[in-house]
Formats: sequence, C-alpha cells, structure tokens
Amino acid sequence: MRAIIFITLVLFGAGYGELRHTSIQSGKLDGAWLPVKEEFGGKTVPPSTFEGQTLVISDSTYTFTAESVDKGVVKYGDGKMDIYGKEGVNTGKHFAAIYKFENDQLAICYNLKGDGYPGAFDTLGKPLYFLCVFKKEVSK
Repeated sequence: MRAIIFITLVLFGAGYGELRHTSIQSGKLDGAWLPVKEEFGGKTVPPSTFEGQTLVISDSTYTFTAESVDKGVVKYGDGKMDIYGKEGVNTGKHFAAIYKFENDQLAICYNLKGDGYPGAFDTLGKPLYFLCVFKKEVSK
C-alpha cells in the first residue's frame, strides 16, 4: 500500500513539475499592451487585422480583447510563459510561450499546440506558432 502511494506521489509530482516550468512574477508585465507586429506560421499579419486588439496583464491574470474577449491565468518567469484559458474561445486550453521585454516592447512567441515552448522568436515553417510584439499603452 505504501509503495502504491509513493509511486502515485512521485508520478503526480513529476507530471506537475513538467507542466509548470514558470512561476508567477506579479507586476513585471502588468499593464495594457497594444500589438505593433504579428506573425503567424512565418507570414506577417497585416496591421489592419490586429488594430484594436489589447492585451491586459494584471498580476497572474490576462484579458485579451480582439473579435471576442479571452480571459485566463498567465504564469511567467525566466523567459517562459504558460497561458491557461478560463473564459472565452480558449477556455480549457494551455499555451506554452516564450517572451522577452526589451526596448519598451514585449515580444511573445506562442506555441498554439501547447506541447512545448518555442525555441526561438521565429514562426517560419511552424504553422501553429504565433509571434506578437506589443508596446505598452500610454496612459491618457
């Protein structure tokens, strides 16, 4: 009986660790972000397509507004990001992404399949990779 409990705990712990490489770092990316460049599967998305979209990060939650509103939990750290959809079209989905913040821009490269983090900020030849570069919205 103890062996079964021990094995269950080890397997659960290993699986849990595999899913959560990131940690919550509240505040670092907080704010409203506007896309300035998008790329999907190696192709540049025309700016008119993402005009009016907004990403708002507040502590460990996000709201992405486009044609519809998508809300969920975001965990990030060490250049990696895990996004868990809770409301909207991505409810129940997990996306693995990498991010970098430099020159006042936030770049996020998403693996929409969710089976691993992208290796680079490049979508060429990767039909389920989406790259978005954001600039922080200036307070009015």
